Order: sequence, then C-alpha cells, then structure tokens
Amino acid sequence: MYTGKQLNQNERPKPSSEPEILHVKDLKKYFPIKAGIMQKTVGHVKAVDGVNLTVKKGETLGIVGESGCGKSTFGRTLIRLYEPTDGSIHFNNTDITSLKENQLRRMIRRQIQMIFQDPFASLNPRKTVGKILLEPLAAHQLYRSNNERWEKVEELLETVGLNRTYKDRYPHEFSGGQRQRIGIARALALKPELIIADEPVSALDVSIQAQIINLMEDLQSEFGLTYIFISHDLSVVRHISDRVGVMYLGKMMELANKEDLFANPLHPYTRALMSAVPVPRKNGLAKRERIILTGDLPSPANPPKGCVFHTRCPHAMPACREAVPAFKEVQPNHFIACHLYE
Repeated sequence: MYTGKQLNQNERPKPSSEPEILHVKDLKKYFPIKAGIMQKTVGHVKAVDGVNLTVKKGETLGIVGESGCGKSTFGRTLIRLYEPTDGSIHFNNTDITSLKENQLRRMIRRQIQMIFQDPFASLNPRKTVGKILLEPLAAHQLYRSNNERWEKVEELLETVGLNRTYKDRYPHEFSGGQRQRIGIARALALKPELIIADEPVSALDVSIQAQIINLMEDLQSEFGLTYIFISHDLSVVRHISDRVGVMYLGKMMELANKEDLFANPLHPYTRALMSAVPVPRKNGLAKRERIILTGDLPSPANPPKGCVFHTRCPHAMPACREAVPAFKEVQPNHFIACHLYE
C-alpha cells in the first residue's frame, strides 16, 4: 500500500481544459492459440477486447484491475510493442496503428515511452548505465557530438536523483529503486510527451514506492508529461491519477474522475474492488462492507457470452447473459459498461 506524501491537489495541473493527446477506439489484441502438428489456430486469447478511451495532455490516467485482466497488454499495444488485432490508436491526431515500422520509429517512438514493471529485467546487464542511457540518444541521432550525448546522460542521472558518476556502473550494482530510477531516466531521454508506466512500483518496497511515485509527480510537473499509469494497487492509483479506468477480462468496465470513482463506484465489479480498500480513520483502519465475488475468473480464451462479468456479478440479469453492454456516459465524465444503467 502506498504511504507517501499527500499532494495538495491545487498544486496539480488541471488537464480538463487541455486537448486530447491520445484517442483509443475499439482496440483489440487477440493472441492465437495453436495446436496440433500443423500448429493450426484453434482459438484466441482475447487479452484486450474493444477498449475505448481518451487521454488529455498533462493528465495521469490510471488503469486498474485484477491480474490477467489485460491492462499490461493494453499498455504494450498502445505503444505497438504488440500489434493491435483491430481498432485504432490516434496520437496527436495521427493514426499510429496504420504506420509502418520506419514511420513509427521516425514519428512516434520519441514521443511515447514506457517504464517497465521489473527494474531487474528491463536493463541490459552487459551494458553500463551510461551506455544504456546513451543508446536511445544515439539511435535517434540527438545532439551533434558524442560528448554532448554523454553530458545529457549525466544530466538525466541527476534529474532522477542519481550521481553523475554512476554512469560507469552496471545494473547489478544498484538497488531495485535505483534501477527503476534508471528506467525512468531512459524513458525521459527522448523528451516524450506520453509515458506509459506498467506497474512501475509493484516490485519495490513500500518506502521506495513512495520515493518513485513522488519523483514521477515532480517530473510530470517539470516537463509537462502525460502518464498512463497501470497498477493493481488502488491506493497508488488513487494518489497519482486524475482519472481511473477499471478493466476486467480485456474490457473497460468503468472510467471516471478519481474522486467520482472512489466516492461513488457504479459498476458492481468496481464496487467489489473498492470494498477491499482500507478506509483511514483516527483510531486504526475501518473497512467498507466487504463484497465477496463468487466463482472463478473466466479464461480470456473463452470469455462468457454477453457481459463478461455476469458469471460473478451479484446483480446479474437475463440481459447480462445475452448482450454485451454498451460503454456509455451515465453521469458527466463517468462512463460505464453495465445493463443496470440502461
């Protein structure tokens, strides 16, 4: 659970009046299931199944859900580490799903970067930290000379709170929190507009989580960054996000401003998630009434017909078993996919 400083919300930028930087429509990512000697496709894992959302410049959009709900696949598909199966991704009014690899590298790679979950696996153990940070600068031919690039490497290390001299060390010489700072520095190297952070603090101790979250907030304020912050930890998401989307079995169940979502969750799945979050009070911790979901999480290779949540939903109706609910706005800036609100 996140226990870092509480930021005065008046200090945060107000993204509501900012233009949309990202528009995702009906995004799908299916992975084929192959079997037999001929490796024929016998089905698909529907990891992301028709997600719609927008992201405004300067905001932090949190994405939450259970393990296996597709949130990490969603983040990797946005940056086209995974090729989308269907749908569109518009970044700054450019449809990046239709771009070829050389166009993507030239036009988009510098503007969208990613911070990965595991700081132990995301850094090349055979390269020094300096060469890891130098690589994107050289690949995109930034700065006129190699000396200028090395100066930028040292500047990046200082920006994330590390000593300039650390450029000659290898990743195994750093702690987990320091490695994640290096991962953040690498993401910042090309001066991106959008950073997708995939569980950036889940592998770290609680005290280190607070430091990394506070660093990300400071960098967002300093460089005008836009974040998509993926996490299963609701307390972390509640702290850092402006809006929050809730995913279940590849679909977006609910999307709303942070305050609205935590104060008044509408979707039965969101309510069940929120019921597990401790509520602080003066003498210890109080809990909301706990909602226990029955049944097992269905497989994304064989999702239920109709609403994918109906097999575990305490409010399921006959319509839930037959028709997929539309993802629509039921309150100002509050979107939900549920037959209860039709």
